[in-house]
Formats: sequence, C-alpha cells, structure tokens
Amino acid sequence: MKMIILATLLLATASGGVARAEEEQNCTIAAKDKWLSENSIKEKAKATGLDVRRVKVEGSCYEVYAIDAKGNKVETVFNPETGAAVGNESE
Repeated sequence: MKMIILATLLLATASGGVARAEEEQNCTIAAKDKWLSENSIKEKAKATGLDVRRVKVEGSCYEVYAIDAKGNKVETVFNPETGAAVGNESE
C-alpha cells in the first residue's frame, strides 16, 4: 500500500513539473509572420529521425508530437523563428 501511495505522489509531482515547464517555455519574441511554417518545422523534426504525428503552436513555440527511432512517443519543442529544438519530453 505504501508503494502505491509513493508512486501516486511521485507521478503527481512529476506531472506538475512538466506543466510548469511548458507554461514557462518562451521560444521567441518574434512576430508570427517571422516564424517558419509548420511544414518547415515538420521537415526539421523528420531530419532528426522523428516520425511526426502532429505539430501545434503552444505559446511562442512549436510543439512536435512524434515517435522516435526506439518507438517512444516524444514531444519536442522548437523555436519557431530559428527551427532549433529547445526542449524534449518523452513518455
């Protein structure tokens, strides 16, 4: 029973940390008309070996949801102005 409680607490703590990290992510101050297109970001992600499933705008970043070479689901955050990967979360 103690292990279940401990696991639940650890999961809740980790989930809260991820949410705060995403809220604080600031990729660029550039106007959206200066951003690379979603297709450009998708191509950059594919070039790193990701099987891209979805690209979305989150705040001032692009988030790419994909499957990596090991078959893991990953979420990579890209700077929309430069196309550089600035963060990565995996399951």
